[in-house]
Amino acid sequence: MAEIGAALQALSAWEALAVVLAVAYLLLAIRQNALCWPAALASAAIYLVLMFQSRLYMQSVLQVFYMAMAVYGWWHWRHGGDGGELPVRRWRLADHAMPLALIALPGLGVGWVLAQYSDAAFPYLDALAACGAVVTTWMVARKVLQNWHYWFVIDAVSAWLYARQGLWLTAVLFVVYLFLVVVGYREWRRSMTARA
Repeated sequence: MAEIGAALQALSAWEALAVVLAVAYLLLAIRQNALCWPAALASAAIYLVLMFQSRLYMQSVLQVFYMAMAVYGWWHWRHGGDGGELPVRRWRLADHAMPLALIALPGLGVGWVLAQYSDAAFPYLDALAACGAVVTTWMVARKVLQNWHYWFVIDAVSAWLYARQGLWLTAVLFVVYLFLVVVGYREWRRSMTARA
């Protein structure tokens, strides 16, 4: 019980704000509302500092990428379709080979570098989750339906990482994400059916 009280006292207002903005991002993304991207930008800016302070260095670097992708996603969702809104599309099984390689190879390489040359907490999981999030965020910006499958795995790993580093609100956020990922997948799939 004392551990729970100490954990609650350690919660930061900045982490709470980052969580609120992150939830807003995901709920807006599920609805395919381009305002998800400004929420993502603000959340990532806060998490940049929080992740660095928690020695999750690749998660910190990931926030810089998220900030850039927020700008790209905003533009692409508004102008990336053929004369209109970008539609959701589905990848074939073979289309996943390259994204999975782009997660595994750099993730293991960066994890090894972090393990050898830094005080990073959980260097391999940190690096693999970060590389996975980079690829998957690009998939969201391109409105690839299967991004939700990738997010389920990444969010489960991330929830564990954040809990281990005492980022309790963020860990809970990523557990909530696991449920919202299912909602997101269903909504995006439904929008594909409605356009057909």
